[in-house]
Amino acid sequence: MMIGYARVSTEDQNLALQLDALRGAGCEDIFQDTGSGADDGRKGLSQALAALASGDVLVVWKLDRLGRSLASLVGLVEALQGRGAGLKVLTGAGASLDTTKPEGRFILGVFAALAEFERELIRERTKAGMAAAKRRGRHVGRPRKLTAHKLDHARQLIADGKETKAGAAALLGVDAVTLRRAMRETG
Repeated sequence: MMIGYARVSTEDQNLALQLDALRGAGCEDIFQDTGSGADDGRKGLSQALAALASGDVLVVWKLDRLGRSLASLVGLVEALQGRGAGLKVLTGAGASLDTTKPEGRFILGVFAALAEFERELIRERTKAGMAAAKRRGRHVGRPRKLTAHKLDHARQLIADGKETKAGAAALLGVDAVTLRRAMRETG
């Protein structure tokens, strides 16, 4: 039996392309997730693996839908082999991969290593871009919870003796530590 697994990283992305490809490949059951490939809490993947029996094949649209690291991919393939199940990749770098044969396992290792290398390059570029943005004085990361107006309001409340720092923080809907840090950063 062919069992499909589809995953997108965010709610904004669409599973339709993957689902169509999996149905076209003959998958009877298709399980799906929304979330990072690095996330260990993928309920759909767990259900797909639980549904596999000896002789079944787990089918994915692309290899990167299963996992982001060489270790996780190798562990998954070993788990499949232990159950007598195989893995088939429909498109991308691992297309036509057959893990029931030694050459298929070798190719999987090469593709997984290349994918991991590519992620490291992306990570390095992202860090370099963030560092450059910080040098230019731009805020990097989550949006700040406290605007300049809210900070001024909190400072005024505290200076007038109407609120403590903790009280002002509560009024603004943030933790006292967040308010203290923001006040310290802005002078």
